[in-house]
Amino acid sequence: REQFEYLARVSWSKGHDPVLQVLNRTQTRSVVLGVDPVTGGTHPVREIADPQWVELSSAPTLDPTGRLVTCEDSKDRRRVVVDGQAISGTDWQVRSIIECFDDAVLATASNNPRDVQVVFFGHDGTEIALTTGPGVHSAIVAGATTVIVRATLDEVAPEYRVHLANGSSVSIESRAAAPGFTPQVTMVDLGERALAAAVLFPRDHVRGSRTLPLLMDPYGGPHAQRVMSSARMFIESQWLADQGFCVVVADGRGTPGRGHAWERAVHHEFAAVTLQDQVDAVEAVIRLFPDDIDGSRVGITGWSYGGYLAALAVLDRPDVFAAAVAGAPVTDWTLYDTCYTERYLGNPHTEPDVYDRNSLITRASQLERPLMLIHGLADDNVVAAHTLRLSSALLAAGK
Repeated sequence: REQFEYLARVSWSKGHDPVLQVLNRTQTRSVVLGVDPVTGGTHPVREIADPQWVELSSAPTLDPTGRLVTCEDSKDRRRVVVDGQAISGTDWQVRSIIECFDDAVLATASNNPRDVQVVFFGHDGTEIALTTGPGVHSAIVAGATTVIVRATLDEVAPEYRVHLANGSSVSIESRAAAPGFTPQVTMVDLGERALAAAVLFPRDHVRGSRTLPLLMDPYGGPHAQRVMSSARMFIESQWLADQGFCVVVADGRGTPGRGHAWERAVHHEFAAVTLQDQVDAVEAVIRLFPDDIDGSRVGITGWSYGGYLAALAVLDRPDVFAAAVAGAPVTDWTLYDTCYTERYLGNPHTEPDVYDRNSLITRASQLERPLMLIHGLADDNVVAAHTLRLSSALLAAGK
């Protein structure tokens, strides 16, 4: 407990003892522990290290034969690892482990960041994709029954297909309330880093008929990817576009799905890196649609990390962004969850300069553009103190 402060993951597979994953405070070392459920004693099974941070994905688990199955970063890919040996190749970016079998692991994985497939990775190196084509696929396995869920850009409602033990399959109809429209999404790659982006115009917009203000609508931070082949991801963005905007959702560095180096580009540099990618996306999309976008009217909105990014945009780059709406923004990273924040920015007691340069509070005097702050007082993740502290700093600076 002195060396490893965090209990990060727990699994207990049928027929086997529990498995724990623990982390040290800097999150550069992680140990997988086997547990004796009778005595509570533990013993190390595997150690994982990374000079920046050990990424937490699927919980380490034991397959039916007792082999340890983990999801680990190797050769710029997240891979399925069985007893220390990677069984998934470098063509796939593994997203999650679904089920373990005697001779294979069923997982979700991407060979392009917008789509997610369900793939069998055999212990012998064989790879069998159970799903193909554009879309975000997932699966649930219960004995000999498998349910495949598929989301696409063509339909808002996902498809549910149940594959039975006798080889037949049936569909389950979704009865979720429909939004009344299907988002019209154009997928593009923007700028020199080929930022994955989705562009949405009003559904009645005729290309070249008028120029529209541009509204950036990012999340932009770790652990959340917005630009995926699923119409459900863009319902709110399409509604905003229909009010008379070109709306762009762009995933920059730090977002998942594009490898170890891409995710770790934000180490100690939330502000500089993630904002630069949004600026690059603005410039690139204006070049791509010069007859449809008014580059002098660019706004930005977002929630949580996206709220942080929206406020940061008007504070640091008023030359690009004319206005911002920041929902539940993280304004001072010393107020946010310790495990999450220290993973990326380090220990605030030993690296206070990192926190200062990524804070919105220290930038309050820079505000030149309209900034709306929105925060719910019941928010127990990004607590309301974030917005209250920024509001006080802005008032003190005469803003």
